[in-house]
Amino acid sequence: MKLFWKEKVKGLDLVVLDDNGDEFVVGGVRLTKRGIEAMAKAQGYDPGRAVKGLTSIEEGKEFVEQFKPWIDFFGSDIELTEN
Repeated sequence: MKLFWKEKVKGLDLVVLDDNGDEFVVGGVRLTKRGIEAMAKAQGYDPGRAVKGLTSIEEGKEFVEQFKPWIDFFGSDIELTEN
């Protein structure tokens, strides 16, 4: 499995690429009209895993990565790689 940030039109997705070549988005950072927002996916409802009003994309990436959302879905720690 591979974990990496993938550029999107309005931000970044944190993606897990599994051994079958399927991509799963486990978090993201978005540039909106109101600023920068970040979200780490969860198995259930957890409003603490989303934040608005960040000052940089890097701050958003750090916010998402701190939750290690890939562990919730894949049960193992995966090292983040550059894509």
